[in-house]
Amino acid sequence: MCVFNSYILCGFKIPCIDNNFCLNFYGLGRGGKPESADEDESWHPEPKVAKRLSVKSTEKNTASKGPSKEPKPKKEPKPKADRKPRVTKTAKAFKAKETEPSCLKTATGPSDVQNESEESQTSVIVKQEVCQKLESVNEALVRLSFALPSVTFNDAGSGSSEAPTSSQVLLKVKKEEPEDDFTFDEPVHKKQKTSSAPQGRRVKLPKSASVFGEDLHMNWDPIQMLAEKTGVDPWVCANIANLFREENTIPFMVRYRKDLVNHMDADGLREVQQALQELCSLAKKCQSTMLTLKKEGVLTTELEELFKNCKTMDELDHVVSHTPYKKSSKLSKARRAKELGLEPPALALLQRPQTLNLQPLVQPDIEGLATLDDVTTGIVHILADMIAKDKETLTYVLTLCDNSVVKLQSSVSKTAQKEKPGPQQGRPNDINNFKLYFDFTCNIQRIQHHQILAINRGENLKILTVKVIIPDCVGTDFCRWCINVRWRPRGFAQPEMMNILGNAVKDSYKRLILPLLCRRFRSQLTSNAEKESVAIFVQNLRQRLLTCPVRGRTILAVDPGFRHGCKLAVLSPTGKILHTDVVYLHGTGQNREADKLRHLLMLHGCETVVIGNGTACRQTEAYFDNLIKRRFFQPLDVSYCITDEAGASIYSVSPEAVKEMPDLDPNLRSAVSIGRRVQDPLAELVKIDPKHIGIGTYQHDVSQTLLRAALDGVVQECVSFVGVDVNVCSETLMSEAKAHNKPVTNKGKGKIIGTELNPLDQTCIHPESYSTAMRFLSLFGGHVDQLGQCQLKDRVEAHVKSHGLEALAQTLDATCETLQLIIDGLTQPPGFDIRQDFNQADFKRQIISMSDLHVGLVLTGRVSNMALFGAFVDIGMERSGLIPKRFITPDKLPSDQRNHSLALGPGERVEVRVVDLDLQRKRITLDLVRVIR
Repeated sequence: MCVFNSYILCGFKIPCIDNNFCLNFYGLGRGGKPESADEDESWHPEPKVAKRLSVKSTEKNTASKGPSKEPKPKKEPKPKADRKPRVTKTAKAFKAKETEPSCLKTATGPSDVQNESEESQTSVIVKQEVCQKLESVNEALVRLSFALPSVTFNDAGSGSSEAPTSSQVLLKVKKEEPEDDFTFDEPVHKKQKTSSAPQGRRVKLPKSASVFGEDLHMNWDPIQMLAEKTGVDPWVCANIANLFREENTIPFMVRYRKDLVNHMDADGLREVQQALQELCSLAKKCQSTMLTLKKEGVLTTELEELFKNCKTMDELDHVVSHTPYKKSSKLSKARRAKELGLEPPALALLQRPQTLNLQPLVQPDIEGLATLDDVTTGIVHILADMIAKDKETLTYVLTLCDNSVVKLQSSVSKTAQKEKPGPQQGRPNDINNFKLYFDFTCNIQRIQHHQILAINRGENLKILTVKVIIPDCVGTDFCRWCINVRWRPRGFAQPEMMNILGNAVKDSYKRLILPLLCRRFRSQLTSNAEKESVAIFVQNLRQRLLTCPVRGRTILAVDPGFRHGCKLAVLSPTGKILHTDVVYLHGTGQNREADKLRHLLMLHGCETVVIGNGTACRQTEAYFDNLIKRRFFQPLDVSYCITDEAGASIYSVSPEAVKEMPDLDPNLRSAVSIGRRVQDPLAELVKIDPKHIGIGTYQHDVSQTLLRAALDGVVQECVSFVGVDVNVCSETLMSEAKAHNKPVTNKGKGKIIGTELNPLDQTCIHPESYSTAMRFLSLFGGHVDQLGQCQLKDRVEAHVKSHGLEALAQTLDATCETLQLIIDGLTQPPGFDIRQDFNQADFKRQIISMSDLHVGLVLTGRVSNMALFGAFVDIGMERSGLIPKRFITPDKLPSDQRNHSLALGPGERVEVRVVDLDLQRKRITLDLVRVIR
């Protein structure tokens, strides 16, 4: 019985009926001796779409074609151009109909590239013989492709010249290197253009090892790896790595090192920083693992090279899994077989199969060697282990997966099915939340990030069972490639030896490689979803922190409630607590409480009411709306707004709140925090853990380390860009400014005791550029006392217009970016705040209800939160409406937001249209009309 069940020719699956032909076909006949010098050359069939036959016949048979013609002078071959073998006229006709299978591609051999006019007669003879063989092979292929009955396999096995051999068909192929290394990394982002930044300085690090430290050395260049992972030019990556090594912060680089980072924004730098940290962690883990193995005396040179070649954590984990790293762990099947001495015969099966005899290895008294089957099983386990940890093999199977439809499938778990309905610690409600994924299947290339996180949560709650479905064709093609190409024995192998190899390949795929692929697909999907979720958090937090403050207003802050009443806090325009109280607006005595509210507002001249969006928010809003409609507060023109109170309760009992407001009840501290969030959102929200501010989605399902680093970086960025007013800032904000190396400014009129004030400290100019700024002022007779005045602004603009920015930068020995920053700092008005370009809270005097809505109604609202699946919009109702992601299209966005993956953020005013109303579940679906600027 032939060990090969079938083989593929020209896209047709042909059953193998003759053992001799099979051995000859794969180059294993005639005592295992190759028929050409290229027999042992390995080859890589291209796993992607097969190319059409484009070869042309250039040689003519002079015996049958009549008089010969003078050959035309041959042109020099173009560099890197692939030469193609000849085919017959029949094959030419066949070319237009069929494509050539990748496993039958013919490579360019040495005889096919002799284009010199002085080629020897011997080369000509060899060339003609090869052409004749190729013609006969192509004719046979054409007959096979049309399934002609004239094809007989017995004749092919007789050793005649017409029989296709492995040297003619299989081994004479072009060797193609794998395009990608063994990595599951997501595709790099679009490469950033650097030609638009002529001022960028290309800095070459002294040596690549300095990126990781003196003791960490890998076999790859960290800067080049960083460029490949992020899509950023290597010279920019080198600059960024150098700046981070000098402990510069991201805000500093964005503002003061634009030329070095090629004008990258904070998010781009944070992405490079994260990738750099991952590479450093990888290098450190490799080093620690090698040190551990070296102490145990099991670190070999080959193993050390494997560790130093690892480019991802997945590759490192795969190498570690095949090393004796954990001595306490149970021995693998391959290691047990090696300890029995079966590794040499396993290697002999691949290198010298014709000399291998397994019978002498049988030892009845030793477990694992008692029978021939035990010996065979041990060899299978060793070969399976070798196949599973071979980098080229893993690269090939990954390529097969990339060209196939791999799916993620989720279903309800058996545990959830056994649970009976009823109140069981909220479990039934959890189960109902995942009904969408009880029978869910999706291509991993198309699945959404929020779906990944939801499925992971359901799996962690033991509600869902999740599987990665890899098509069977991947395993079939993989096994065929391993047997015929990568792990093909070098000599003649008996059928029983080929059976052992086939079993080893199947065992390696099913027991080792397939689970590895499933785990890593899941890991990569989760990693990408977490990064996208964190990006949502980052944008939402930045938008929330940079909300334009409401200055110059006395505010009545209300923390609504039913049973325990509504907590009130009257705040001065600088946030000072003027009065606190508790009123009961939703019970008896509402008129008495209304008189108390009017007295407070009249006493402090307050016309602005801020209501938290927690319990009893809409009832409290309706109460104030009724009083405003009745003109109860006249002559005051009172308006109100709703603000997010997420995190206020947690902050009210924190040590910072106790230290800041020691004499207040925690409930009253919440009201104070709600009011200050409108007066100065940044100064108040920095006191709260970013995870508790109520932004983003799936915050508990992502990597907490990644989330914390990203959110802390955003706080750092916002505090640095806005600055700190030392006259009114809190201790928390001051500590943030000091920790992030931001020069503390004095935006007010007061003085800092014990500190000499420099007028430039109130600007965005860095102290290292003070001397340059002074020299620039001296060019036209300006003075720092004129900062922000219209007279100085006009003189600066006139001087720059007459001399040019680049010429002035060269005169001052500065970059254009630095000079432009100096100009901005000198011409900005006193107390300039970058948040003035952002939106304020919406103040209103009436509310709407679900009964006021209908499909097609156009409303204005403000984005309250951005999720992976869409944007929530506050349109003045109890429930926010949702704009699904499919409705947020580039044509509806401003031009400066069309290239952003996260187009909308909290605080943006939008015009929306109602497209669906679900009154039972109180859900409102909206369509984005436009963003209001």
